[in-house]
Amino acid sequence: MKKSSFVALILGTVSGVLFALGMCMALLPEWDAFTKGIIFGVIGIVLSIVTALIWCKMENKKLPKMNGKNVLRIMYAIISALVLGVGMCMCLVWQQIIWGTLVGLLGIIMLIALIPMVKGIK
Repeated sequence: MKKSSFVALILGTVSGVLFALGMCMALLPEWDAFTKGIIFGVIGIVLSIVTALIWCKMENKKLPKMNGKNVLRIMYAIISALVLGVGMCMCLVWQQIIWGTLVGLLGIIMLIALIPMVKGIK
């Protein structure tokens, strides 16, 4: 494993955990930590952006261009992640196990479909 990949793995994991913890803190009323959760979530988002910048710098690559195709890919990725999250909420919060599993699987399939969209099929 290259050093840049390892650094991106560690920083990406930390940023993902901070974001997820922040969202749990903000959205679970039992925790009573809305403001702190928002702060943790924002720190996670900022750290993920910093991770991308550091990885590009270590790999001597330029940042991706923000053209129409990339914007659509980003929107598709966000919608896919939201579909997966709704499926998880249906299972864990609303106790709709069957429908939640189906919606969660749809979100997973949508996220898997993102790979050929970005990398292409050879």
